[in-house]
Amino acid sequence: MYAVTAASFLGYTGFTLVMPFLPLFIGQLGVTDVGRIAMWTGLSLGVTPGLTALLAPAWGRLGDRYGRKIMVERSMISFVVLMAAMAFVTRAWHVLALRAVQGLFAGYGSLSVAMAAESAPRDRMPSAIGAVQTAQRIGPAVGPLIGGVLAGLAGLRRAFVATAMFYAAGLVLVHLMYDERATHAQPADAPETGRVGLRNVLAFQNFILMLGVIFGLQFVDRSFGPVLPLYVEQVGVTHARVPLVSGALFSIMALTGALGHHFCGKLLKRCSSRIVISGGAALAAAGSGLLGLSGHFWIMGAAAVLLGIGIGAAMTASFSAAGSVIPPAAHGAGFGVLTSASLVGMASSPFVAGCLGGTSIRIVFAVDIAMMALLAAVVYRTMTETVPGP
Repeated sequence: MYAVTAASFLGYTGFTLVMPFLPLFIGQLGVTDVGRIAMWTGLSLGVTPGLTALLAPAWGRLGDRYGRKIMVERSMISFVVLMAAMAFVTRAWHVLALRAVQGLFAGYGSLSVAMAAESAPRDRMPSAIGAVQTAQRIGPAVGPLIGGVLAGLAGLRRAFVATAMFYAAGLVLVHLMYDERATHAQPADAPETGRVGLRNVLAFQNFILMLGVIFGLQFVDRSFGPVLPLYVEQVGVTHARVPLVSGALFSIMALTGALGHHFCGKLLKRCSSRIVISGGAALAAAGSGLLGLSGHFWIMGAAAVLLGIGIGAAMTASFSAAGSVIPPAAHGAGFGVLTSASLVGMASSPFVAGCLGGTSIRIVFAVDIAMMALLAAVVYRTMTETVPGP
């Protein structure tokens, strides 16, 4: 558990050293039109999780056959090589091509959440999911700040090399510390539930609703990557300070998201999953609206706080609610489907945001408001109290 959590922290920190500033890097590669920058950024950010979602079942079967540890190591090795290669690109399509190749080998981040949920006793599942998701949020909380300073001092190209080094450190941690024999997914006296297929998984209580919620939360969370640096410059921040200001906003959102993940387990002891998820989505809707209404840094910072806490708490509560109805024999299938919903949201959001940002960046915020408000209303009205699976 410690190995997976630490590797997630290092990987997500390294990733956010550079990816929040991808619009600026695309501009350095000769693309000058704001709409085209947003488009290339959206495509580059979206292609990796899109391909990962398509290939996740195949990698999952290989993991069942050869072990998850080697699958995580395979993924992190590819990120070391490909992130270092991005330091030498000269065209925007080179970035897109390398991100596509990453999609063929990625998947360690989402796998770590499923491993945490699968390994924990069922009464501690929210805490286990929250721990790994907290690490995945704390990394992006410090990554953009480090990346913003590094970009200003050494340039964005050298920041890609630093990212490769973070992934290398995570790879060493997993290789030395992770013991895949230590699992507590299924107690020795657990009843035999037989083979559980995809149709059975989808029939679990609230499961399809949670798929939609997880997709929506990831969609909104990833919608800011292609447009926030452009929006920061658009509202009057000088070009030289854009990396620092946008990096600070990304970090605030990530850090408060980590708080949402961390405290979700305690919230779920006092409130139902329905209240936590709908309340978190409502907070995210308010944050999206506040972000699009003002260009003042402190107001944008307050909006980032609402977005981070709301999405963080709602995401952990959604995984926990879905996981609580999945029997041990169906953990692989169930969490595989949840991961696919998350990856589809991660893949489609940057593409949609990039295309919308070419017309008006504030349209992206309007779409986020509508999606979060709809999710809050639907969950509050339709979600039933969770009954754990056998």
